[in-house]
Amino acid sequence: MTDLRKLNIDGVEHEVPAEYTLMQACEEYGGAEIPRFCYHERLSVAGNCRMCLVEWVGAPKPQASCALQVKDLRPNRDGTPANIRTNSETVKKAREGVMEFLLINHPLDCPICDQGGECDLQDQAMGYGRDTSRFEENKRAVDDKHMGPLVNTIMTRCIQCTRCVRFITEVAGVQEIGLVNRGENAEITTYLEESLTSEMSGNVIDLCPVGALTSKPYAFNARPWELDKVESIDVMDAVGSNIRVDSRRDAVLRILPINNDDVNEEWISDKTRFVWDGLARQRLDRPFIRENGKLRPANWDEALGVVAEKLKGDPSLMAAIAGDLCDAESMKALKDLMDSLGVKNIDCRQDGSLIGEGPRQSYLFNTTIAGLEEADAILLVGTNPRHEAPLVNTRIRKTWIEGNLEIGMIGEAVDLTYSYEHVGTSAADVAKFAKARSGFAKTFKSAKNPVIIVGAGALKGEAGLSLLEAVGQLAKSGATVNILHGAASRVGGLDMGFVPGEGGLSTDAILDAAQQGAIETVYLMGADELDTSKIKDAFVIYQGHHGDNGAHVADVILPGAAYTEKSGLYVNMEGRVQMANRAVPPKGDAKEDWAILRALSAQVGRVLPYDNLEALRAKLFADHPTFMSLDTAPESEAFDTTTLGAKGGLSSEPLVNPIVDFYMTNAIARASNVMAECSAVIEEKNATVKEAAE
Repeated sequence: MTDLRKLNIDGVEHEVPAEYTLMQACEEYGGAEIPRFCYHERLSVAGNCRMCLVEWVGAPKPQASCALQVKDLRPNRDGTPANIRTNSETVKKAREGVMEFLLINHPLDCPICDQGGECDLQDQAMGYGRDTSRFEENKRAVDDKHMGPLVNTIMTRCIQCTRCVRFITEVAGVQEIGLVNRGENAEITTYLEESLTSEMSGNVIDLCPVGALTSKPYAFNARPWELDKVESIDVMDAVGSNIRVDSRRDAVLRILPINNDDVNEEWISDKTRFVWDGLARQRLDRPFIRENGKLRPANWDEALGVVAEKLKGDPSLMAAIAGDLCDAESMKALKDLMDSLGVKNIDCRQDGSLIGEGPRQSYLFNTTIAGLEEADAILLVGTNPRHEAPLVNTRIRKTWIEGNLEIGMIGEAVDLTYSYEHVGTSAADVAKFAKARSGFAKTFKSAKNPVIIVGAGALKGEAGLSLLEAVGQLAKSGATVNILHGAASRVGGLDMGFVPGEGGLSTDAILDAAQQGAIETVYLMGADELDTSKIKDAFVIYQGHHGDNGAHVADVILPGAAYTEKSGLYVNMEGRVQMANRAVPPKGDAKEDWAILRALSAQVGRVLPYDNLEALRAKLFADHPTFMSLDTAPESEAFDTTTLGAKGGLSSEPLVNPIVDFYMTNAIARASNVMAECSAVIEEKNATVKEAAE
């Protein structure tokens, strides 16, 4: 039961929870607006900016409301509740004084500052500051610091709120930013002028309340009031982070997070935030046909005509593979077209896994991302969540910091920003772990809310099914099994059955058959993360938005739209259906993917039964009702591992993480100059560490 205390806020008595801070009580119950710079609800309390001062009537001086809890207030001498004033003359004068101190050394360079228009200091100086300053001495200057290719620094603007220090240390889990010196010599800096290496470092830009830390790729591109803002969904991983896409005319200039406590809280990964420059480079903006070994531009009718002729052949000689960035509508249209043609060789699992043909719970992140905060023991199997899903990794770290969480790892040893016990390296070690009675195994089996997280990269082929079955047997003691996907399209594809029909071939089998000549026509829809050398002798139709691996071997290219250029449904690893919205139009002659397939179906003589996106969604919902539940994660249910159809035993080969380079995992990222710079920084750092070790 919540302990409630009476508190008088601005003359009105309220009952507020005792553990609330004065700031929370005044804002939530008193309806007051309390200014702040250092305080952030997801970071530890620093209490060093003093902007949030309020008056406790009877106290000798104003109080920092962010650092004082309601339970610390004593009643008045006559027994009446403590009186708090948020708008008295004392408070007004105190805040004006604090603001005057903050502006003593802050440069007046708002016209050239990228934070202009979104600056907390600018806004609060207008609302709570004085119109003059009594300080006439020269302002101090601070050298700018090097923080890598993502974060631009102008440290003379810094007000030492330490939000960036606390975020990097507490949330990102790397101690790479700190405060040195004292008094007027205090500075925020990185250690030895090193680049930030966290996959979450860009969030310090949002946290900085002044213009000290800004986006280096976005520098001097636009002012916030010039931008069109559209809410959408990220596709760089399977978390489904909620984002806002800022664009001007037809160019995406910025991607920012939107708060969603159930998914990404208010953070996004650096790849999500900075990949936007890749949306404008190496784009496919017109159809192409390969003649005499070279691609030549073509019009839509000609390109679709060539593809239609190829699709009128023997369906057993055809195959279709959907890539990692596809929306549900485009996969549904491709599946419907292939079904109408009788093609059984279709797959959305271009990583070669065979999961998805069992119950839905066998391929979902069943605990849910927010549900990880209830876990008291986590076993990671064949995964590196720091690279595969940085927002899942930060959620695990949050639970590890705040609670009594124990973590074990079976697979490749990596730095995960929290400590864990390495209990094995191969799938066979899962069976050994199930029989163990000491160490982390004992902790795991006695836990109240144990969780198992299996990386999708560990589930390739028949060996992957055997591993998942073994994990399911281990979970019978009460643990929840979660599959950590890396592809935004994977769960949506599995939900609609974008897998081989009866007698059909999966991705690896399709590639092998194409190499041997048993598959003559391969339709790739945004599929670039596969061995394209095996299909170079087949007739390859590539539908996508970037000139990447698939386009290099294509005989016909049909230019599609990137995720910021179309409205579409994506299902994240939890099974949560979310809607992305179009921010800018497709490039050149490119079309939305479902529209291309609808036009192609008419050429083939198998007209799909929808002429617009609404009709397509209606058919999707009718055929697969799970897509109707927007923004809702399904409830966790246990699944029967015997339904997976596993064959063979557990492999003793070491489980290797699928992501070698976090910044180069898809076609958009590989087209990005910023991602290339980040990749080079990490490669150089790893080489230096290796050199030092030798």
